[in-house]
Amino acid sequence: MSPLHLSFYSTFVLSGLGLAFHRTHLVSTLLCLESIMLSMFVGLTIWPIENQTPSFTMVPIIMLTFSACEAGTGLAILVASTRTHGSDHLHNLNLLQC
Repeated sequence: MSPLHLSFYSTFVLSGLGLAFHRTHLVSTLLCLESIMLSMFVGLTIWPIENQTPSFTMVPIIMLTFSACEAGTGLAILVASTRTHGSDHLHNLNLLQC
């Protein structure tokens, strides 16, 4: 395994572990999701170059579009939850109370 692949895999795994274990604030959760998407974007950008397949060159652009939509939706949820609940702590967001 090359050092480039190892760095992509470790970035993805560390971001996933951060998402799994550090869920106190909605901002940190969104940041971990964005780092997962960034590592996937870089990996999908390098993949067609390594395999010399020009048919997969649009895949990173499509994934980047969905990532931007996910970031916008996450920030809208952050603003809405901060206005209604007073903070961005995830333990305040209970569906049974709404």
